[in-house]
Amino acid sequence: MELNFTGLTAALATFLGVWLGHVAVRKVEFVSPTIWLPTSIFTLFGIGLEILSLRSTNAQLSAAFGILGITMLWDALEFTRQQRRIKKGHAPANPNNPRHARIMAEHSSATTLDLLKRDPVGRPVLQDEAIRLIKKHS
Repeated sequence: MELNFTGLTAALATFLGVWLGHVAVRKVEFVSPTIWLPTSIFTLFGIGLEILSLRSTNAQLSAAFGILGITMLWDALEFTRQQRRIKKGHAPANPNNPRHARIMAEHSSATTLDLLKRDPVGRPVLQDEAIRLIKKHS
C-alpha cells in the first residue's frame, strides 16, 4: 500500500500558515509606520505562492504553496483589520509607533494594554472590566 502524504502536507501548511500569519500580522502591524508596505509585501508573496502552486507538478508542493499563498493574501487584509482593532481598543497600541500615536490621539478607546493578557473569568467582559482585571493581577 502506497501512502499519500498530500493531506498531511496540507494540514501542516494550514497550521503553520495560520499560526505564523497571526503572529506576523500582530508583530508587523505593531511596529510598521505604514500599513500599505506590509500589505503590499504580503499580497505579492501570496500571489507568488499561488503562481508556484499552479505551476508545480508535485501535488504536495502545490497544496502547500496554495494554502500558504491564500493565507498570506488573507493576512494582507488582516493588517487593516488589526489597525481597526487597535482603534477600538481590542488590540494594544504601540506608543513608540508614530501611526499608533496618531491613533491614540484620535481614538479615546485605543489602549496600550493587551486585553487578552488576563486571567479568564468564564464570561465575556467589557473593556473597563478587562482593564481592571489586568491591573488587579499586575
